Amino acid sequence: MDVLAVPADRQKGWYLTLMAPNTKGAEFAWLDPSRLYCSSQALADCVEDLLSPFRSDPIDLVAGIDAMGFILGVRVLLVDQWIETGGTMRAAIQLVEKLGATVAGVAAVAIENTDGGKWIKENYKFSHCIPEGLQSQVDGKYLDSFKSFSK
Repeated sequence: MDVLAVPADRQKGWYLTLMAPNTKGAEFAWLDPSRLYCSSQALADCVEDLLSPFRSDPIDLVAGIDAMGFILGVRVLLVDQWIETGGTMRAAIQLVEKLGATVAGVAAVAIENTDGGKWIKENYKFSHCIPEGLQSQVDGKYLDSFKSFSK
C-alpha cells in the first residue's frame, strides 16, 4: 500500500484505508491513525472532516481523552480515537460538565452504533470520519481495507 498516494476523488473517509487495525485480544478494537502522519493530505482531510461540523461554533479548548485537562467555564471539544461502548467518552463528558465547562461536541475517527455511541449522537453535536456506507463494517469491527494488512 502506498501511503503517499492520494486519490483524485477524495471523499469523506478515503484515508481510513491507511489506518492499520489495532487489536484488543482476538478482536479488532480501533484504527491506528499513525500512518496518517505519513501523508499530509490524509491528515489534513481527516482533521477537516472532524472539525467541519464545529467551524461556526465557539470552541475554547480541545481535550483529547488520553490527555485530560480543563479550564473552568470554557466550551470543550472532546476528541478521541475511537468510541466503542461510549463509556470512556461519557465519563469525560461528566468530568468536563462537573468542572463547570460546556461540552461543545465530540469528535472521533469512528463512533460505533452501540448504546453508548447512540447516546452521544443523540445528546451532543458529534463528528466522525466514517461514511454511512462503512458504518456497518465499523460496527462489525472489521473494515474491508484490513485485507491489505498482513497478520
